[in-house]
Amino acid sequence: MKKEFAINISNQIKNWMVSNNSLFNIEEIPTTFNTLQNFQQWTNGKPIVSAFHLRKVEEESYYLLLIDWHRNENFYLVIYVENKSTTAAEIREIREQDGQFSLIWKYYPLKRDGKNAERKAYFKQAFGSLEVEIPIPSTPNEVERFFNDLYKLCRNRQTADRIIDQYDF
Repeated sequence: MKKEFAINISNQIKNWMVSNNSLFNIEEIPTTFNTLQNFQQWTNGKPIVSAFHLRKVEEESYYLLLIDWHRNENFYLVIYVENKSTTAAEIREIREQDGQFSLIWKYYPLKRDGKNAERKAYFKQAFGSLEVEIPIPSTPNEVERFFNDLYKLCRNRQTADRIIDQYDF
């Protein structure tokens, strides 16, 4: 995504933080010269618009990074799991329809156990498509829905990734 979209998402989240009265709690993570330091080896030193630690009451938390992931002026919304061991999603694609912009993420498992076709089939059957569309908030009032959509994406992906552990295919 272009940097302007990353800045817009960041600004909407920051504006929402001022009047937050929901199940979500979010904190901005300080950056040094628009980079993260001592966060995770794949992020440290890369250009970043902003970073947040997002928590939801009685659920897991995530880190949201609006970052130039490959240092090529193409920004991503990278979502890290709570312990920072892996990403839950890396989103860079944007789609515009009728003046509304959305983030687009596609489920594409890369496990090395030969069961990725089963994971994809499960994801598509359970969630309707391999593609997830998340509307970008254009006002602070839309940020909570944005967070709920991100949580749903992360939960669905983690469920699909682990489905092989639950069923013998």
